[in-house]
Amino acid sequence: MYRCALAFAVAASIVAPAAAQTRSFPQNTLRGTIAFADDGTIALNGRATTLSPGSRVRDEQNMIVLPAALVGTKRLVHYTLDIGGGQVRDVWILRPDEAAIRPWPATLEQANTWTFDPTTMTWTKP
Repeated sequence: MYRCALAFAVAASIVAPAAAQTRSFPQNTLRGTIAFADDGTIALNGRATTLSPGSRVRDEQNMIVLPAALVGTKRLVHYTLDIGGGQVRDVWILRPDEAAIRPWPATLEQANTWTFDPTTMTWTKP
């Protein structure tokens, strides 16, 4: 009984600080909305596309989630594109505090012309 309580307390002390941490996003991350369809496709900003092989979708707690678990939902996300630029590689479903960070580029053109500060995770328009 006491071992279970001790194990729970230790697990809670490890998980709680991790959940409160700020996530870091790569500089090539764009912001958009993704709607997950039941046929394995997604609608990125209203345009049909697919996830690349080996893509990862992370939820608000930064846990990997299967796209099939998100079918029928539309989420505000940060995402990266594969090298060819046609498929979505990595997806992070945003928490409200992350969504509040503005501005954030929605296109490659914006990302190439704005300035990114990786320390504060903020973008500055020219």
